Amino acid sequence: MEKPKSGKSSEIREDHAQKAHQGLRRMLYGKELVPGQKISCRDIAEQLGMSLTPVIQALKYMEFQGFVRHAPNRGYFMTPFDLAEVEEIYELRELLEPSLVAHAARRLDTGGRERLKSALEAHLSAGREAYLQERIFKNLEFHLTLASLSGRQTQIRILENLFDLLILKYGGNQGNVESMDLSDNEHQRVYDCLTAGDVRGARQTLSRHVAHVKKQVLARFKRIQEEREAAPL
Repeated sequence: MEKPKSGKSSEIREDHAQKAHQGLRRMLYGKELVPGQKISCRDIAEQLGMSLTPVIQALKYMEFQGFVRHAPNRGYFMTPFDLAEVEEIYELRELLEPSLVAHAARRLDTGGRERLKSALEAHLSAGREAYLQERIFKNLEFHLTLASLSGRQTQIRILENLFDLLILKYGGNQGNVESMDLSDNEHQRVYDCLTAGDVRGARQTLSRHVAHVKKQVLARFKRIQEEREAAPL
């Protein structure tokens, strides 16, 4: 029987590593892996039905992304809950997202308007329960659709990784009905300003929106941290 060529073997290894990575992402989303948890590579390999090698390759990539850390002679751990990291993520969003508005405005055509309108309508029509995942993803879709219109691929990739951390590690943006109403109104105003050619208004509204969400999320995480610290051992 002819042995597979080295190129083919490399493709197979890469495909297995990608499957392991997707499996780990599903586990993060399902809260099967949580911040600070020790990771059993063998258990994950068994659960995903594959060998250890692709799982370890996937974990190395997730270490680069900031989801896990490797301790010599101890193995892999989920990175712990870190309020400073959440704050830094939002500080980066405050820098990145408004800076893309002018680029998006210059490239905005009929197709782009329709894409952004579709993303906005999907967000506005999503369920309003505070912890409903559909709304979190529709919110993400609106922000990334707006960013994608800029064509600034490196910054878009950075933004995608920031959203990955927020959603997979920290559960996304979760708030009360009042904050949802504010979010809906700000998304609508960003769209209205951008499609009307008011770049300054769109940028200012988006900056204000990200700042509002940052304040809300940090307050919620501070409460969670205080509750954990106050809980009996």
